[in-house]
Amino acid sequence: MMASRLKWIALLASLTAILFCAWAKPLDTIAMQRVDEGFKRAAISFGTARLIGAVISVAQGTDVSIQPAGVGVKFAPGQALNPIGDLVGKFADLMLVATVVFGAMKVLLVIGGSTWSSLAVTGTALGWVWYHWRGRLSPVWLSKLIVVLLLVRFGVPVVMVGSDAIFQRYMADDYKTSQSALAATSGVLESGPMSLATSGIEGGVWNRLKELMPTNIDVTARIKSMAQGATQIADHMIKVIVVFLLQTLVIPLLLFWALYRVLMALFQLPVTGRPNKSAEESALD
Repeated sequence: MMASRLKWIALLASLTAILFCAWAKPLDTIAMQRVDEGFKRAAISFGTARLIGAVISVAQGTDVSIQPAGVGVKFAPGQALNPIGDLVGKFADLMLVATVVFGAMKVLLVIGGSTWSSLAVTGTALGWVWYHWRGRLSPVWLSKLIVVLLLVRFGVPVVMVGSDAIFQRYMADDYKTSQSALAATSGVLESGPMSLATSGIEGGVWNRLKELMPTNIDVTARIKSMAQGATQIADHMIKVIVVFLLQTLVIPLLLFWALYRVLMALFQLPVTGRPNKSAEESALD
């Protein structure tokens, strides 16, 4: 009897704390800040990806022209960047999706934090308490309804605060390092060969070839620089993709599932299947 009374008091205290958070909105304020920060990070990464993509696109479409002894020779060293160009395009798409996800979370946060949502949670919780106060089990549908309303009201705040805490603890340093490296590497690609022409050099063939030699060396060095920059871009892009994949999909789903399990246990509902037999019999009594 004493254990049952203590359990009832703990449950009532939990509901009181939940209703306080529903109206005072302490989690909502923190979650909104975390959403804005995540949106800004995704937007910055998307902008960086678009810049790198633009630089690679220019490099890919640039022909290097050399005209020794009046004979024109053209080649396109930027075509070596085709594989990394495809990766940059996919990276930009993923960053755009991450930006949209953070934007959607902000809208859901506003909807969940509305007065109507808090009123619905309060009314349903009071109805649930009323049943138990009279010594009766609440209907299963009422318990399920309050779980759904609590997920709507607190799902996004809990997910955002929790996922950002994990991000700050385990992923923030990797993201900052990779994002800074991507921004710096875009400058390396901008130094690639955009155009090169040696026609019109005065003097004989030998003088033209001597004038041409430094240019050839410079082209080779720039091609190597572009290849090294492309390798670095691929490595850092994959790290950023992993960070946003975890923060916008994997961790939120795990936290939402954990919150669902906690609420189901709090209101003594089975996670799967039909309600247990004793609960059904007690409800009929």
